[in-house]
Amino acid sequence: MSGLRSWSVAQRQSFSSGSAEKPMPGNSMLGHLTSKIKATGPISVAEYMREVLTNPVMGYYVQNDMLGPDGDFITSPEISQIFGELLGIWCLSEWMGAGKPSRFQLVEFGPGRGSLANDILRVFSQLRGALGGAAVSVHLVEVSPKLSQVQAQCLTGDQSQVSASEDEPVYRQGTTTTGLPISWYRNLDDVPRGFSIYLAHEFFDALPIHKFQGTEKGWREVMVDIDPDEPGKLRLVIVPAPTLASTQLIQADEKRRHVEVCPEGGVIVQLLANRIAEDGGAALIADYGHDGTKTDTFRGFKGHKLHDVLASPGSADLTADVDYSYLRRMAGATVACMGPVSQKDFLKNMGIDTRLQVLLRNCADPSTRAQLIQGYDMLTNPLKMGERFQFFTMLNHSLPKKGPAPLPVAGFSELGLS
Repeated sequence: MSGLRSWSVAQRQSFSSGSAEKPMPGNSMLGHLTSKIKATGPISVAEYMREVLTNPVMGYYVQNDMLGPDGDFITSPEISQIFGELLGIWCLSEWMGAGKPSRFQLVEFGPGRGSLANDILRVFSQLRGALGGAAVSVHLVEVSPKLSQVQAQCLTGDQSQVSASEDEPVYRQGTTTTGLPISWYRNLDDVPRGFSIYLAHEFFDALPIHKFQGTEKGWREVMVDIDPDEPGKLRLVIVPAPTLASTQLIQADEKRRHVEVCPEGGVIVQLLANRIAEDGGAALIADYGHDGTKTDTFRGFKGHKLHDVLASPGSADLTADVDYSYLRRMAGATVACMGPVSQKDFLKNMGIDTRLQVLLRNCADPSTRAQLIQGYDMLTNPLKMGERFQFFTMLNHSLPKKGPAPLPVAGFSELGLS
């Protein structure tokens, strides 16, 4: 565990050495990357993704509000309120299953516009009686200052303040419209310890990946280089010699000939597993993903359409499907892992059909009814988001058990609703 973490931290430090360079004229991310490649040679896909998405001057996430109809993609919480409501029920169910601890931290990674947290907090407010006197607090892990402003507006109105110093672990804090303390952090290490429910919805798919190709000489890393025929363009190349990543990140029994590995995701999962094992709680990860079967999933999105990952870097979102078999391996035996299950199955197990009927029964407006039905279809239809999105959970082993058999976990097994 510690080996992977130190390797990932060392990689991040070596990658970020170029981040402080002055941008090229016209703020060109492409110019910045070509300068770097000319100086050091081809860069890993992980370094490329990290620069393009999170470079502090020109990064896509730093510069843009990329969500919603005018952005580059729409997420499930933007499509239907039911999604967030059911995740709110899931959080409460896990808190109750753990024996209703007196302190309850809701921690979300990459909260987007704050829509998911907003829907969850509305459920917490409506079911305040069920929470009893628990001290509930909200903790958001967000690298984008611009998105943190959007989230703060959504969740607190104007009831949040930015910290005076940039070095503060908590860089923004306030009170939600439902009266709960809320804080913003740049990374998980700064979030206080204690019983927590961790949510990562469309977070892991944006973390940097390394790409590898099996060759006659063994595993070789796929890297980003300047196209010699068109110096203003980038291309993917298979480097001839092994790299540190290609010797350390491939499993000995790997059967695929092309593999994507996300060491940063592995580190975060290990940190979460340790926290859950020591402090109690659970993590729910929902994302485009697979269980160790897919190969080349690296892609770009711009204006809701697929976009060449190497074209006009910094103008489009970059993403790769989450390999849940890798996350499970990184979590180790310290926590219980369940899933992945499809979004369709998870939401149906959580009672989405019943919830939709209740909302339709209480709604007379034809356009709102049509929106609810359309949102339900987008979330559960196997041809849309129903199968492509997968849910995975990590749980504390010592959850209280009633009777000889463990309790079913909400969303991951069919619950009989009487």
